[in-house]
Amino acid sequence: MRTAMLVVHIPALVMWVGGLLVVTLALASHTLQKSADAQRVLAELEKKILKSMVHPGAALAVISGLLLIMQAPGIYMSLGWMHAKLLLVVLLIVLDLRVHFRAKAYHAGKIQMQRGEAIGLHAGTALVFIGIVVMVFARPF
Repeated sequence: MRTAMLVVHIPALVMWVGGLLVVTLALASHTLQKSADAQRVLAELEKKILKSMVHPGAALAVISGLLLIMQAPGIYMSLGWMHAKLLLVVLLIVLDLRVHFRAKAYHAGKIQMQRGEAIGLHAGTALVFIGIVVMVFARPF
């Protein structure tokens, strides 16, 4: 059962984080476009990646992660690195929601997004992902 959950969990995390990284880079390019056609195409791409890759990946990663923890909650929840990893997962969820709602408002014309914000979201996502990888493989605590 553990192996099956890992087979779901790891690709789901790749979908989630990879999709967020692509969307934030697309948003950064989107903010620089003057052409209405280019803006429309980038907005559609961003929406499609969020809907078909990021959100399903996030759901699968969280559900499979919870199922993995539920297999041995006493063990996992006594490990310091797991607490740090879960905190980073919460930060990743916050970043995901921030990207989603900012992109949605930007597409609707309700806000002006700056390139620096999109790059900051991109960097934040990458740093949180690196932190998660370090927690899982190095287990520093």
